[in-house]
Amino acid sequence: MSAPEPKPASGNERLLAYVLLVATALMFAANMLTARATSDELPPVALAFWRWAGALVLLLPFCATSLWRHRYAALAEWRDMLLLGALGMGICGAVVYMGAATTSATNIGLIYAASPVLIILFARLFYGERMNARQMLGVALSLAGVLVVIARGQLQTFLAVRFTIGDLLILAAAIAWAVYSVVLKHRPSALPPTARLAAITIGGLVSLLPFVLAEPFVYKPYPLSWHSIGVAAFLALVPGFGAYQAYGYVQRHLGAGPTGLIMYMSPLFTGLLGFLLLGEDLRPYHLAGVLLVLPGIFLATRPGRPK
Repeated sequence: MSAPEPKPASGNERLLAYVLLVATALMFAANMLTARATSDELPPVALAFWRWAGALVLLLPFCATSLWRHRYAALAEWRDMLLLGALGMGICGAVVYMGAATTSATNIGLIYAASPVLIILFARLFYGERMNARQMLGVALSLAGVLVVIARGQLQTFLAVRFTIGDLLILAAAIAWAVYSVVLKHRPSALPPTARLAAITIGGLVSLLPFVLAEPFVYKPYPLSWHSIGVAAFLALVPGFGAYQAYGYVQRHLGAGPTGLIMYMSPLFTGLLGFLLLGEDLRPYHLAGVLLVLPGIFLATRPGRPK
């Protein structure tokens, strides 16, 4: 969906929007950090399923009436809802949690930071959207930064084809998020935004359900404890429901430009908090990744000059 024009906001509303801008980046970072911190304890598919089931419960009070009113439209769009749910809640949920078992939160944040650039690239490939030279340079820089992070700054990693499976899973999730975003924008829907998000979440839960049922037999069951319930509730409330609502508020009151700062802050917060809370090392290749990915995002997503 295209970004709405910012609403005229009072001083207090703008102040709150700027506070939420930082908070949203922190909430997105919280998902990466939690994925890494719990990767040895909780089965990833069930964690993704219960995260989005909880988020749906939180969403429904705001959109249940609208969703029911548009139920026939939702049923007519069921293929889109299932596809978007599988991409956004399935791959971008469970696969991220799988990847977190063998890579760092810092790597997750930096690789995922390339998603906006991949969105531009896929919009060009799938829907013929034009790219100028500046955007192409931005795409090249960001993708180079991702490759540096995946290779740990070692050329021989590519030559010997030795990649960490976790990094490749995160890259797959970043690609899935980019496809999700492009399809979401270009596929029309008769549903209002919040009702559409709820319908997509239902599609995601349906796509995850067979894997949730199989996971206890091939990996392990989801443990029932206050800790496991608390983790799922935290993910549902903070990076699930909270981040999406805060993102919408920031975009309505500040517009797309300032909201784009979230793309830059989130990987930085993830790396810093991974260092402070999880004891992760910050390596020179992380700095090289930052110096390539973030300028690449800036160049690729910066609005062109009006003609």
